[in-house]
Amino acid sequence: MSWSSGKDSAWTLHILRKRADIQVVGLFSTVNEQFDRVAMHAVRVGLLQEQSKAIGLPLHLIRIPHPCSNEIYDEKMAEFIEEARQEHIEYMAFGDLFLSDVRRYREEKLASTGIIPLFPLWGTPTDKLCYDMIRNGLRAKITCLDPKQVPRHLVGSEYDGAFLEGLPEGIDPCGENGEFHSFVFDGPMFNSAVKISVGEAIERDGFVFVDILPGERITNSCS
Repeated sequence: MSWSSGKDSAWTLHILRKRADIQVVGLFSTVNEQFDRVAMHAVRVGLLQEQSKAIGLPLHLIRIPHPCSNEIYDEKMAEFIEEARQEHIEYMAFGDLFLSDVRRYREEKLASTGIIPLFPLWGTPTDKLCYDMIRNGLRAKITCLDPKQVPRHLVGSEYDGAFLEGLPEGIDPCGENGEFHSFVFDGPMFNSAVKISVGEAIERDGFVFVDILPGERITNSCS
């Protein structure tokens, strides 16, 4: 299971675990080796590992340099896919919702490997999906946003009804176009909540990021 630390991959895992024909055996994440964080989500690797423990699945880290060319990224992914193939992995699942070019890229990279890509959430209307996740107990913090599209004060907010109501018109409520990213700290896919607090926010490379800190109390809002 491709694991970004965010809500869509977490909900994908939840859906997969309901299927009798699928056994999820692990998670894999791409992380920036210079900053030791998930790319774009900017989540610390230590928190990824806490999620993995709470879920009860092993986590495989694919470390990429910063900056990372497409060629290097493809090479690192190809190495991981080959390892998975040798371990007789039959499927790789992704939390993509409707971006056809992203889906096509994943399908092309797996086409000759014998590993079948799965997209359990594909085509689900995001205006329905967002509330399904919240209503069923998923809890997440907004770790990164594009201030050209989403008000910057929403970074660090909880992904809930108030956050969704605060989004400008035309913004996808699941952030599928890159408007925002999230970190899941509780939900039906977890055996226990990941304890976190919200740190400082900074602006870098045209995005606003907030530091999610491990090992503290769970917070409900960002001041």
